[in-house]
Amino acid sequence: MAAPTLLPPNLRQGLAAASSSFFTNNRTGDSGTAPRHHPAPEVLASLPLQMMLYFNGYYFPVWCLAEGMMLQLKYQLLPPHYQFLLVAALLVLSLAEGCRLYLGSVGNLQEKVPELAGFLLLSVLIQLPVLLFLLTDGRVLLLPLETAVRGPFLAFLLAETAAAFLALRAMARRLTARFRLRQLPRGAGAGLMPGDTPRRR
Repeated sequence: MAAPTLLPPNLRQGLAAASSSFFTNNRTGDSGTAPRHHPAPEVLASLPLQMMLYFNGYYFPVWCLAEGMMLQLKYQLLPPHYQFLLVAALLVLSLAEGCRLYLGSVGNLQEKVPELAGFLLLSVLIQLPVLLFLLTDGRVLLLPLETAVRGPFLAFLLAETAAAFLALRAMARRLTARFRLRQLPRGAGAGLMPGDTPRRR
């Protein structure tokens, strides 16, 4: 309800028209031509996830450089099968990490469920087991620098997985609500927001 004013209606309309000519973005309710606003759709992109992906993108080259240096130092001391395992593990981690960061950024910023699901699958099924193998197997001759660079990498991985899971759940719920609204007869879903559930009679 508008507050009472002492201005005559004609004067108020003239002032509103003058202000709209000077300020083209006048959207106050006292202007008769003010457009009706509909609530903006809820943004489901996760800010914490995007921040972690951003910093992880800068940390990734540092991790690659440190891992390469440490592998070169201890390569001759490892058994032949562990030489193969470590080289394969580092190649898999490096390739999967590049794909993972790309999928996570695209899926989060553009709110795309398949890309974010691919990010989660790469994190849980590939990155996490390989990284835990490198951190826990004593026969890989774990060096102090490797522990120092793999610890933050594991922390990034776990935190990003948790944040991506929450974001993916919110996106899937909104997609489900939109699908249900499209299945309703025309006019039955009028006045419902995408997150609302229609009442069944």
